[in-house]
Amino acid sequence: MRLALAVCVLFLLAILAGCSQEKKASAAQPPVPVVVASAEHRDIPLTLNAIGTVEAFSTVQVKSMVAGQMLKVHFSEGQDVTKGQILFTIDPRPFEAELARARGNLQRDAAQAENARVQAVRYAALLKEGVVAQQQYDQMQSTADAAQATVAADRAAVQAAQVNLQYTKIYSPINGRTGSLLVHEGNIVKANDVPLVTINQITPILAEFSLPEQFLPEIKKYIAAGQLTVAAVFSDSQQPPIKGRLNFIDNAVDRSTGTIALKAEFGNKDRILWPGQFANIVLTLTTEKNAVVVPSQAVQSGQEGAYVFVVKSDKTAESRPVVTGSTYQGAIVVRSGVQAGETVVTDGQMRLVPGAHVDARTAQEAQPAATPASAEGAKS
Repeated sequence: MRLALAVCVLFLLAILAGCSQEKKASAAQPPVPVVVASAEHRDIPLTLNAIGTVEAFSTVQVKSMVAGQMLKVHFSEGQDVTKGQILFTIDPRPFEAELARARGNLQRDAAQAENARVQAVRYAALLKEGVVAQQQYDQMQSTADAAQATVAADRAAVQAAQVNLQYTKIYSPINGRTGSLLVHEGNIVKANDVPLVTINQITPILAEFSLPEQFLPEIKKYIAAGQLTVAAVFSDSQQPPIKGRLNFIDNAVDRSTGTIALKAEFGNKDRILWPGQFANIVLTLTTEKNAVVVPSQAVQSGQEGAYVFVVKSDKTAESRPVVTGSTYQGAIVVRSGVQAGETVVTDGQMRLVPGAHVDARTAQEAQPAATPASAEGAKS
């Protein structure tokens, strides 16, 4: 009995000694270095992102309406042109001759029609006097009517000749920029054949993009409340986002892709956007005012959902589950779990456990100081 009691006492003493050593070891562990940031209030836009293709606001393929020899090209390839500016001149001489012939036919037939009318009037008087037969009068009246119809046809021929003569000068139908010249001076062109040049209107300009159909109700909801803004962003350049507006929603969802096509209009006065160019399109639906946001790298994913490590006033880490919202420019909205002004860990979470002591530094403080050699290299 005494032996068993002695063994128990020794066992308890060993346990107490081990706990004491664990406490000492725990107390001896240095704090975990982490990078922190503060949760803050900020206005965060609710956005949708897509890849868009820039396209001309309007495109015109200029063709000739008459056949003839290209006499003069009045512009250079890639030149900006205005609506009504002359582009091409086709040799007008054959059309001037045709107009003169049509006018001559009109004068001749008008004289013959006048003579037939006078004869018909004379025969009408003779018919009343019983000098001529009804058949003779009807024949003269029919001749007068036919001559008058010939005059009407001649007038139409004159108008057609005038139109064809006008078509020998081709003007720009829109303001825009010309492309490659496909028919040069001296070539023979056919009526309504290959395009002579293509003109793209690039101020304003459009960007076409598609979004999953699940966002269509939100888009319709917010556009009903007002105009939606769109930004074209180029990730590979220093160009700031180009602002525009949503001006088109397709009337049907594409069944093959499950997306809805949209278009945005940009003023493009600086001509930064160009037809055929790809751009990142950011559609802003609304702005969430005074939302609590943290850097997106602060939010971690676990078995029970999203969580963040919050640094308490005693320099220990606390794990908190959070409910997040939209993300914008590296910041994520936290709807619950974190309050504005609290400090969250943005780097070093892998070494943390709840209750661990931390050595908290901001991102600026955590950056290594430049060595004298590197500083001299930067100056040089």
